[in-house]
Amino acid sequence: MPFQANDKIQIALIGAGGMGSGDATTAQQIPGVKLVAVADLYDGRIERARERWGNDLFTTRDYREVLARKDVDAVIIGTPDHWHSKISIDALNAGKDVYCEKPMVQKIEQGHEVIAAAKRTGKILQVGSQYASSMVFHKAKDLVAQGAIGELNLVEAWLDRSTAIGAWQYTIPPDANPTRVDWDRYIANTTKRPFDSKRFFRWRNYQDYGTGVAGDLYVHLLTGLHVVTGSTGPTRVYSTGGLRHWTDERDVADVTLALLDYPSFTLSLKVNFAAGNVGENFGLRFTGTEGIMNIGYSTVTLVRKPKETQPGLSITTFPKAMQDEILKEYYAKYPKQTPTADAMRGDREDVFRPPPDHVPHFEHHKNFYNAVRSRKPFFEDAEFGLRTAGPALLCNHSYFEKKICVWDPATLQRKS
Repeated sequence: MPFQANDKIQIALIGAGGMGSGDATTAQQIPGVKLVAVADLYDGRIERARERWGNDLFTTRDYREVLARKDVDAVIIGTPDHWHSKISIDALNAGKDVYCEKPMVQKIEQGHEVIAAAKRTGKILQVGSQYASSMVFHKAKDLVAQGAIGELNLVEAWLDRSTAIGAWQYTIPPDANPTRVDWDRYIANTTKRPFDSKRFFRWRNYQDYGTGVAGDLYVHLLTGLHVVTGSTGPTRVYSTGGLRHWTDERDVADVTLALLDYPSFTLSLKVNFAAGNVGENFGLRFTGTEGIMNIGYSTVTLVRKPKETQPGLSITTFPKAMQDEILKEYYAKYPKQTPTADAMRGDREDVFRPPPDHVPHFEHHKNFYNAVRSRKPFFEDAEFGLRTAGPALLCNHSYFEKKICVWDPATLQRKS
């Protein structure tokens, strides 16, 4: 039954780490949204949830107990990546709407299972990559559609970090032990290992639980790119990099570069955890035949440049008579233009900024709860989620296999 205008949407948080807790806090700023349950595998986070949101919360280590509750309408999934698809599908099957943090899946094949579950159940699933709701990217989309930079041929995107937290060196609490952490449940769907607090609290550093740079950051950049261009995905992917600065026990790179071929343009991606905050640590640069557009966290800068349509002149090494003949034919075809004041002003630059109170993370949650009420899905649904997660995860395959990988954006599957 659709929600009425004044009905409360009661939500649960599954995975109360940094991003999950931030999502729950943001969600409760939206009128009519109430947090009623929290599931996490570390007792300390359950205790902190009660401190923040009240002792009347239902709390558990077992997310299935949350899904069985009739007072839960929707769930936020903020677990490590290796549980995203399983919990999403279980939640959809239990009749819950789902806000799942990116990447939607840890493995490409899981994406098709999530898409099928969303279609079969008719429930709302929205991926938590907030650039899809950023006014900045939607302005850039309009500019590209209007032909502001001509024909797009190259996109460069980067998201760098130079802090320990930015490089996933999260704090390990002093009470991290098998009594306080449900380790067996944590590793139930991956490699069996003895308890390891680093693998639990710094999970992004390990392939067993995370997706490395690709799943953490490339997905964000691909989300923004796909919003701006309307693209359905690349056709070829190549990635390289290595452990350059954070040479700890992690088994994923801290410096990566990737090249992705789209049908009409090429994308380059870069992440660096060593010295990333020197200068601009985030951006996308769109290069077209008639201009360049730069996107930052809160600006779109457009530099227009007239498209060059005539060949250049490089004739000084030719005989003089030939030079004269070439110049005569050249200027007959391309007459000299009389300089004007306007022509002497150089390139034209425009800067677009959203209102100061525009917060993409808040807007993204607002879009989710609007979809829950209206039953009209937001466009960053399960298929969109695989269109960004798939190529990002293929970057991992390329890096570890040391080969170019081929992607089919029509079927959302790896071809080779």
